[in-house]
Amino acid sequence: MQGSLDSISAYAHPRVLAMLFLGFSAGLPLLLIFSTLSIWLSEAGVERSAVTYFSWAALGYSFKFVWAPLVDKLPLPLLEKFLGKRRSWLLLSQLMVISAMLWMAMSDPASAKGLQYMAYAAVFLGFSSATQDIVIDAYRIEAVEETLQALMSASYVAGYRIGMIVAGAGALYLAAGLGTTKEAYVYSSWQLTYVAMAGTMLVGVVTTLMIDEPHSHSESSFLESTSDYLRFLLLFACCVSALIFAYVWLADSIAEIRSGLDGLGVGASLASFSAEATRLLAAVGLAGVTSWVLVMLNIADQRALQETYVDPIAEFFGRYGRMAVLVLLLIGFYRVSDIVLGVISNVFYLDMGFSKNEIATVTKVFGIWMTILGGFVGGFLTIRSGVLRVLMLGAVMTVITNLLFIPVAQNPGNLSLLYVVIGADNITAGLAAAAFIAYLSSLTNLSFTAMQYAMFSSMMTLFPKLLGGYSGSIVDSLGYESFFLISSMMGLPVLVLVWAVDRYVKDIRA
Repeated sequence: MQGSLDSISAYAHPRVLAMLFLGFSAGLPLLLIFSTLSIWLSEAGVERSAVTYFSWAALGYSFKFVWAPLVDKLPLPLLEKFLGKRRSWLLLSQLMVISAMLWMAMSDPASAKGLQYMAYAAVFLGFSSATQDIVIDAYRIEAVEETLQALMSASYVAGYRIGMIVAGAGALYLAAGLGTTKEAYVYSSWQLTYVAMAGTMLVGVVTTLMIDEPHSHSESSFLESTSDYLRFLLLFACCVSALIFAYVWLADSIAEIRSGLDGLGVGASLASFSAEATRLLAAVGLAGVTSWVLVMLNIADQRALQETYVDPIAEFFGRYGRMAVLVLLLIGFYRVSDIVLGVISNVFYLDMGFSKNEIATVTKVFGIWMTILGGFVGGFLTIRSGVLRVLMLGAVMTVITNLLFIPVAQNPGNLSLLYVVIGADNITAGLAAAAFIAYLSSLTNLSFTAMQYAMFSSMMTLFPKLLGGYSGSIVDSLGYESFFLISSMMGLPVLVLVWAVDRYVKDIRA
């Protein structure tokens, strides 16, 4: 009994409470490039398939490992002197998030030019928010001892979901109150809504200015002079440029591959996914080759490449050996059902005849409070029962709750049924997320905090988000009931992976 009370009282730890507000700051941008944006685009007359493609704007979350070393190693002039490394980067990223939200507010997607600017702004918001996540994740792991990590994760999830309430329900209520509807689209309503969302980011800014800098974070052995800084920035800039160049240059070739696969009877959605996955791997490969060439020509410092990209990966594989592949598979697939379903969810609710206010009340207010409840329960159970047991519980519940959306599709407009399904689904999501974040934190070596956690969290979302971009096309082809069945069955391999990791992977954290 005393142990349970101690676990609950630990939620009052100052840094656990601070993580609640930082979690809010991290959770606010997500829906503004996901479901809230999808409703704005739908009202503006953008086609459903194009709406779900906008989920790819959040791929910055999946590529953050590329610039995580820059955030981890590079001090910011002036700001670091007053705030420290973590807090200075955190403040910069939060100001970037605010700027991106304001850019989106100034873009009207009802016009072709406005839709193009909206796409650019959404990508910038994804990049800025992912950068903020890199710093928050590193701060969370470094700020407290390992025994408090599950509670830090639960507090982070709670704050994250509150941020989603504001960006989801708050934004929908505000937009509706300002007069925009699906039948009568009003751009100025959405414009003011996104300006208001930018203002709420001040919660994160104030928290950043109030918290203390963590004492333990990795230092660089290769940044000793101005030349070193410039060479490191050049390495980073060339890697990013190579990624962008390859992605654009391969566009025509990928289109031909997609058409060829579709012609072979592979299916449009699978052909598109396979072609885009090929494009992604080629872009990452070119970035790697570019780094190697820069080192060979002595333009980039080999120590920089070694410490920032090679050592964190080598340390992880050295620690787990062949079992590292099993751990990475679990990371890559654990959230696939949840994310794929989430991309199309708001469009689904609209198609089922629910109003914006009903969607906001049930999915964004009630649902997210259920997620917060699930997060605290998940944090408590993780401390009491162990992280892998709670991971298994969350995986089983995810398979079951995704199936519950089929009756919703069969009973359009049934609000009571929607409450039941959203409640079960969001409690499951919160429980699984708290345990999974704690698990990822446990895999991280403090010598490589930002890079390793960025790598893990990038893998966690990369495959699901690539697949989620085609959810609209899958629904168009097969219908909602088949889509929900498919998304549920995607969770079955996760059960095997959790069991295998529990059985074969030893706890050998550094």
